[in-house]
Amino acid sequence: MATGSSSTSATSATSAGGTGTGSRGRSIPPQGGISTYMGQDRALRAGRLGTAGLLLSVLAATGPLMVVAGVMPTTFGVMGVVGQPLLFLILGVVLALFSFGYAEMSRHVHNAGAFYAYISRGLGGTTGAGASVVALVAYSALQVGLYGLLGFEVSGLLDKHFDVTVSWWIPALVTVALVGALGWLKIDLNARVLGVLLLIEVALVVVFDVAAISDPAKEGLSMHAFNPDTLTGAGVATSLCFCIAAFTGFEQAPVYAEETSRPQVVVARVMFFAVGFVAVFFALSSWALTVAAGPSGIVPAAQEQSAGLLFGLTESRLGGTFTDVLHVLFVTGMFAAILSFHNVVARYAFAMGREGLLPATFGRTNSTSGAPGTGSLLQTVISVVVVIAFAISDDAPAGDPTAPVLRLFTWGGNVGALGVLLLMATASVAVIVFFVRRGAAGAQAWRIAASALAAVALLVIAGYTVKDFDVLVGAGPDSSLSWVLPGIIGVAAIVGLAYGAYLKSSRPAAHARIGLGNEAFQLEKAAGDAGRED
Repeated sequence: MATGSSSTSATSATSAGGTGTGSRGRSIPPQGGISTYMGQDRALRAGRLGTAGLLLSVLAATGPLMVVAGVMPTTFGVMGVVGQPLLFLILGVVLALFSFGYAEMSRHVHNAGAFYAYISRGLGGTTGAGASVVALVAYSALQVGLYGLLGFEVSGLLDKHFDVTVSWWIPALVTVALVGALGWLKIDLNARVLGVLLLIEVALVVVFDVAAISDPAKEGLSMHAFNPDTLTGAGVATSLCFCIAAFTGFEQAPVYAEETSRPQVVVARVMFFAVGFVAVFFALSSWALTVAAGPSGIVPAAQEQSAGLLFGLTESRLGGTFTDVLHVLFVTGMFAAILSFHNVVARYAFAMGREGLLPATFGRTNSTSGAPGTGSLLQTVISVVVVIAFAISDDAPAGDPTAPVLRLFTWGGNVGALGVLLLMATASVAVIVFFVRRGAAGAQAWRIAASALAAVALLVIAGYTVKDFDVLVGAGPDSSLSWVLPGIIGVAAIVGLAYGAYLKSSRPAAHARIGLGNEAFQLEKAAGDAGRED
């Protein structure tokens, strides 16, 4: 990487709190690097994940089958944009630009709070506090939203294959309990569960892609979907909002930095591989859909069949048995994404508890597994409350995918995606400030330029997301949902900023620790040891 990396790291460690004084002015030695304090309950267990485990954990959140079966047909049908494969490649470039700076930050800052830790280091603790609440709300919304769709799909499978009628919320609550139990276990065990589910998903999508290309519609093996002329019309900007949600997950890699072996290398490597894989894989898969239905027929087919598009195209080529398996793997893929988001929320809660942004009990780990158990429990409780609330408001008959099942999914997914978009844009700005303030602008010039381009592009997409939120959630243009739902992210930011400002004025020592993570713990421990010696 850049020649200034090592010197910048040392500078950042010192300026961010690498030195301090005890009760009688005794100097606390600067930390030689940002590393996990082994054996303490306020540190996540190091060395749990290698490159493969981390990669599988973050890719599971993208839900490949969920995107191909859900996001892609919706984008084709609602927005009428044939050039969806090209959109995935364009977004891949934007997110690669974002990753250059974001990955470099991961070499200097190892903190389970990832987004808000980076933002704190660049833009200050108050802004970081705002980002922490946005991250907690956004990832919680992404996770909880999936319970609605998963519950509906499981309910449908039970009815079709076993003639058993159950309400959607019953399998949803069973899943909440299972995910909550797994959240208490070791992250390497979770990674194995996610890895198996992910690899099966990818394999089945690849089988469909090959079948579609081998048996194209009457227009043949057309490359029309990659024609720039397909990206015209009012729906293109909103299509970007749909498609960028498919990438959600790759940015989670730094959340696990404290639990990886060689985080300075592994985190950046996983991020770039994840972005590249997602962009190419989804571009090819969405192109395969256009080949199977025909470029002229993909939009009408998606409008007619909606989420059933993939399964209809599969059944005619690979038979009913394969399609049934695909339905089951659609459910397990959602489960994998839910578990991945659950792990991320638990670690954000852990990081916030460790730094005083949540009660201290959240900043402790399980003595047996080393997992952030209290954060996991928090997310489980939130999920139970939200699912029950939607279940109580559900007066539709079993098997009806209308309110609130699909509302839970679309509302949660789009609120979460907006939050992540804004976090990425803010983090890009923080990267620039971080390196400029540390005198590394020259050494990191191209990363700073990439971050600036990414920030502009992400803010534009976020702007269109807010503008077209009524389309994204299927509400009318005059619906209050068009401002209430994105307002959730705005309220989260305001609450976080207000609490950060309170800490700055009333508890400056706590405010100074925001974003320092385990470094702050080491300094606090050293200060306590010095006090006891006195």
